[in-house]
Amino acid sequence: MTRSLIKENFTLKETQCTIISEKQKAIQAAIESIKRNRQELEIYVRANPKFLYTLKPVPAPEKPLVAKLMALAAEKAGVGPMAAVAGVIADLAVNDMTNAGCEVAVVEDGGEISATSNTPVDVAIAAGEEPLSKRFGFRLTEFPIGVATSSGRFSHALSFGDAEAATVFCKNASLADAAATAVGNVVKGEDVDAAIKAGVNKGLSIVGVEGVLIIYKGQVGTAGKIPQIIKVEP
Repeated sequence: MTRSLIKENFTLKETQCTIISEKQKAIQAAIESIKRNRQELEIYVRANPKFLYTLKPVPAPEKPLVAKLMALAAEKAGVGPMAAVAGVIADLAVNDMTNAGCEVAVVEDGGEISATSNTPVDVAIAAGEEPLSKRFGFRLTEFPIGVATSSGRFSHALSFGDAEAATVFCKNASLADAAATAVGNVVKGEDVDAAIKAGVNKGLSIVGVEGVLIIYKGQVGTAGKIPQIIKVEP
């Protein structure tokens, strides 16, 4: 990105975001969106505790919108709704940013990225202490896009697999987030090729997933539509 962009970090409880735009008012719109949607979700979860703990899809409520979108994405991926929380909050923030009149709207929430932009956006892939972590990334050029990574090795999020990274590309971060969890869950076992194949097949079986990249035991597998891979200086 060559133009002058504003980059701001924002943290609210478990939500840790990086927000990028060319307009300060769009940054502020994202912060207000994150605060509002987190609050609405917290109120909903207090009244519906199963929504917080279940590892299986649940019926989507009509409101609040944040819970509805989480449930819909989780249903497509066959996981619990909390698997989509970061992606949904990022998508809703990007939507509010574009409504504020900006051309570049990027929100990274705990490693899940939602972006719409009229200029390329470079992102790095984090995989804890693994050798490839933050050494490569992607140049995003087609928007809107959602990028999400699940890990069985370093993330605080629940995964039943052992992948260093299971990265999924979709049109939105909501589905990418839920799908990355589903993919990461099946990448395990001593047979590395079989584990990567299982993850790829799982990802491509989810309607709306455009591309999958898996790092497992130092090997990399890709399938579908993957943005340009770029080297990132550590």
